[in-house]
Amino acid sequence: MERINRIKEVLVIKGMSQKKLAEIMDKNPNTITSICNNKSQPHLKDLKRMAEILDVDIRELLVSTKE
Repeated sequence: MERINRIKEVLVIKGMSQKKLAEIMDKNPNTITSICNNKSQPHLKDLKRMAEILDVDIRELLVSTKE
């Protein structure tokens, strides 16, 4: 499985749980877990909201395509 997002790592850095993010976003915790484990990817609007909640640039939530 290809790793596309870094949401799980950013949550750890910011000290926020997946459950708390799910509560704030009004999403099912299983949905957030699936996203954090790269089993599914968030819609762009949700990715933008996550970046705002975590106070990071949206690009920090994605794995870079450049080395």
